[in-house]
Amino acid sequence: MDWAPASAVRWLLDSEHGASDRLIPRWIFLRWLGFIYFSAFFSLIFQIRGLIGPEGILPAGDYLQAVAHSLGHARFWYAPTLLWFSSGSHMLVAICCVGMAAAVLLAFNLWPRGALAACFVCFVSFVSAAGDFSSYQSDGMLLEAGFIALFFAPPGFRPRLGVVHPPSRASLFLLQWEWFRIYFESGVVKIASGEPQWRNMTAMDEYYQNGPLPTWIGWYLQHLPHWFHASTAYATLALELGLVWMLFLPRRWRILCFFVVTPWQIGIILTANYTFLNYLVLALGFLLLDDRLLLSLVPRRWKPYLCNQLKADRVTEVPATDPGAAELGSSSKTRNLSTHPQLTAVKFSLIGLMLGWIFYSTTAQMIWILWPSLKVPTTPVEALDPFRIANRYGLFAVMTRGRYEIEFQGSEDGQAWEAYPFRYKPQDPSKPPGIYAPYQPRFDWNLWFASLGSWRQYPIVLSTEIQLLSNDPDVLALFAGNPFLHEPPRQVRAVLWQYWFTTVEEKRKTGLWWRRQFLGLYAPAITRDTDGRIRAVEWPTSARQ
Repeated sequence: MDWAPASAVRWLLDSEHGASDRLIPRWIFLRWLGFIYFSAFFSLIFQIRGLIGPEGILPAGDYLQAVAHSLGHARFWYAPTLLWFSSGSHMLVAICCVGMAAAVLLAFNLWPRGALAACFVCFVSFVSAAGDFSSYQSDGMLLEAGFIALFFAPPGFRPRLGVVHPPSRASLFLLQWEWFRIYFESGVVKIASGEPQWRNMTAMDEYYQNGPLPTWIGWYLQHLPHWFHASTAYATLALELGLVWMLFLPRRWRILCFFVVTPWQIGIILTANYTFLNYLVLALGFLLLDDRLLLSLVPRRWKPYLCNQLKADRVTEVPATDPGAAELGSSSKTRNLSTHPQLTAVKFSLIGLMLGWIFYSTTAQMIWILWPSLKVPTTPVEALDPFRIANRYGLFAVMTRGRYEIEFQGSEDGQAWEAYPFRYKPQDPSKPPGIYAPYQPRFDWNLWFASLGSWRQYPIVLSTEIQLLSNDPDVLALFAGNPFLHEPPRQVRAVLWQYWFTTVEEKRKTGLWWRRQFLGLYAPAITRDTDGRIRAVEWPTSARQ
């Protein structure tokens, strides 16, 4: 191959010179990405009005107004969202509906690039305006993968396997690079944090109990002996810090790596509800494979169909000088760009700039994890921050040392209190923990984080109390029920419990999955006076105030 600069650029960026042996992995990844996008929007449509609607817990309109006041015209870059046009309930629902429709198109391989663009715009619109409700690493993972996939997906309305337009090597590498960083950076922060539980291999001893949303399978694993938990802690570090380097080794090592990490991710999915995070990492893992391996694993009755698809796509690959090329549709039109070298140069320049910018930003952030004192230019990194397409990852640097749950209660007289039932997070000790992922109950998740700190650090708690005083229907939809159907409660409070999995013997005798202990008031108990003003009637006295 001629390694002149122009040839090297085309080898990296031009899909016609792309990775022609990754057509089936690309097809699988993009279908899976459509499913993940759909799950994200599907879960939002039931929650978004209660989370950031005009009468929600953290109204997007109030947040955007503050951003506009602070940043002026720069607000459109630092808060890239369609909600600048309107942040009303109809607009919020419309964003979710458009996102779901685009995700379905992507899942069925219809106009993948257009569908990816619509999914990205809708999801970044929510993330940019949702504040605390979109501060998860999983949101950044999806936006990063979704944006790079714009350059990875084949063009056209029905591209099938896209033989004529294999994935560009640069976009393939950046998606694999994201997969690698999710693992490796998580391993690095575990060591760099100085967390004694990782150093002593006790990090997994109570992991299944103390995570955001445990599962019933996790209950059983929690009761396995310490040697099992110590082994999984060691295996986690070995996988994140060592095994994932197989990505950069020859083909057989990449394939071996896939067959190790895939069962690992499936195990995490079954034992913890980390929304769509593990599904996305699982999907990215398929990019370690190639067509040769996947064709060998396909059932015999499907192989003729796949081979026919490959042949049918190749038929459309004609020389750009063929006068009949125009009749073959968009794929031939794309190839005809070669007759316009200036347009091609501009195209590759823009693609190279964007993908190079992402690579620089992600590499710089990984360097800062490894060598915090090392100075590299920060402006390119900061400029991309609002779009969440070049992120720093690091999961479970510090392990939770106890399970605490916030519970909202209402009262007519300040003496007898009724609890608001949650949909997903632990509350009733007799109810088994469920498996909800990839569905993401953001309200329940945020309350888990809030339970580890003070109510002053998490305004969602007091805001929820205020909305419950008026029986706000959007906020009440975040709960499983309303104990005050006829009229709002006179007082609302948030209390704190500590939870533990029951022992095997306790569960056998009582049938309970949890035992819990009341710790007291978490946030102020409030009431609404006749003049409409909110006032506190009792203040928390615990250390978590």
